[in-house]
Amino acid sequence: MDLLSFIKKAPKAELHTHIDGGLRVETVLELAKKHNIKLPSYDNDTLRNILTNDENCQSLIDYFKPFDYTLSVMQTRDALERITYEFLEDSFHQHIRYTEARFCPSLHTNNGLSLQQVMDAVLKGKEQAERDFNISGNIIVSGLRQFDLQSNMELAQLAVDYKNKGVVAFDLAGEEINQPAKKHIKAFEIAINNNLCRTVHAGEADGAHSIADAIHYLGAQRIGHGTNLFQDPDLLKYVADRQIGLEVCLSSNMQTKSVKDITKHPVKEYLKQHIAVTLNTDSTLISGTNLYKEFELAAKLFNFTTDDIVKMMTNAFEQAFIGIEEKEDLIKEIKTDFNKLLNIV
Repeated sequence: MDLLSFIKKAPKAELHTHIDGGLRVETVLELAKKHNIKLPSYDNDTLRNILTNDENCQSLIDYFKPFDYTLSVMQTRDALERITYEFLEDSFHQHIRYTEARFCPSLHTNNGLSLQQVMDAVLKGKEQAERDFNISGNIIVSGLRQFDLQSNMELAQLAVDYKNKGVVAFDLAGEEINQPAKKHIKAFEIAINNNLCRTVHAGEADGAHSIADAIHYLGAQRIGHGTNLFQDPDLLKYVADRQIGLEVCLSSNMQTKSVKDITKHPVKEYLKQHIAVTLNTDSTLISGTNLYKEFELAAKLFNFTTDDIVKMMTNAFEQAFIGIEEKEDLIKEIKTDFNKLLNIV
């Protein structure tokens, strides 16, 4: 089997993907019409172009703009349940066996929903999709760097309250420049003190020092993006030695200008340096991608071998925030599937 066919059919896991960045355009249109929500266009193709970033995107702040429209239709329980269900259904069709989908519940309370009502709706959609498709999914609750500490502490406690009910981690996302992770230590202490896993967006718009802060101050066990880790070789070795996972999102990094030239993305060097690299979409609609396309892009740009691709796919399962027994079972299953696809006895 050739490499691209293997990538398409192989069982995959995704660890860095935003629910509010992965809607179907048809669903955005339908919900907007149903709830009288204003959109810049009601034509499917035109709206898709507006919601999907490309190389003309100039920064992380620019990248965030389409979220205003996706979030506008995610303010009711029915919409949240439906969108989460469709999100996991779309993941299933990408041969994704396991996914950790993240979102910030506070962004879905504009119409009066409580944080608990938001969580219950998302988890209801998740559970129905798991029943209907061969996919296992969990939720990561995201705080935002631009939020005040009290708001993120409330979100961290929410994540803890839903631990073992479908939530597996707490995250910090949002505008990175001039928004230091240290400001949110107390929020992450809530997660740490309750044995809840942590991942942090860092080293995307800011430098390697942002990654260091995420690890040493917030106790991050994985890093979202981490594009600028190469700036600090000693930190890079620390991350490799401790197998702190790196959630790489190639298309998104190109669009946010986290890398000025996608062909110079450090992902291949990170893999060579034994970093636990995983490939992810970040936001399927907003970045105009899917997990197959991200692996295909990586294979073409960096001449990754089949062994490299298998390694990154396996890393994602190994880095998942799930129990050891479930993880071992998943890894055993996917290795068997890999061998069948590759005709290895």
